[in-house]
Amino acid sequence: MRRMNTSPSKTTTPSTTTPPAGTTDPAEGTADAVTEEATTQDSLVKDAEPKDATGTPSDAADPATAPDDLAEQSDDEDEDLEPDPFDEARQGVGTGAAAVVSAALGVVALTGAWTGRVAAERETLIGQIQTAGGSSAAQQISEIYGDAWHTTALVNGVFAVLALLVGAFVLVRPAFGAPSAKPQPTWIRAVALAGVALGVLGVLISVGMYFDLFAALPTAGAPAAG
Repeated sequence: MRRMNTSPSKTTTPSTTTPPAGTTDPAEGTADAVTEEATTQDSLVKDAEPKDATGTPSDAADPATAPDDLAEQSDDEDEDLEPDPFDEARQGVGTGAAAVVSAALGVVALTGAWTGRVAAERETLIGQIQTAGGSSAAQQISEIYGDAWHTTALVNGVFAVLALLVGAFVLVRPAFGAPSAKPQPTWIRAVALAGVALGVLGVLISVGMYFDLFAALPTAGAPAAG
């Protein structure tokens, strides 16, 4: 008769023990290699970014702050290019005052000044002194009246020439001075032109008075025969 094997059969199970020290798991080595490669690439990208003197990435590389910096620079340049209205106002004060002075001198040249009257009275007094000892009527007219008339014309002519010169200076000032962003105000040119016109008219009248072109000196009649 056959004998039955009553001993239990032994089955083999896969070993789940950890590998010995000094050996690495292939799966863990692959994961470490991928992590290390990614870290290397990140460091290369960071090194490629521009840095400033302190070693930190430059603000110019930030696209969010770059437009703001450009806008601030453009605003500063626009402020530098815009002329200062106070400077232009100060520059126009001198030319405006000169234009008014030119017109005033032209009016004085046509109407006469107290200096002309004083000079005429002085010539009249000198003529009276010179003809006090006895002189002809023609000499008295020339010394007393003619010299005073000519002195008044001369003084008025001086004022007319001054008005002409000052007005011409105001008109030609922009051509020789520092260039300005704005042209000369219209009212300044108008007043300066008025001063020049009055100056020319005063010169013509003074010349005619001095040389007796408008009215000749009176003449004394011949004494009647006795």
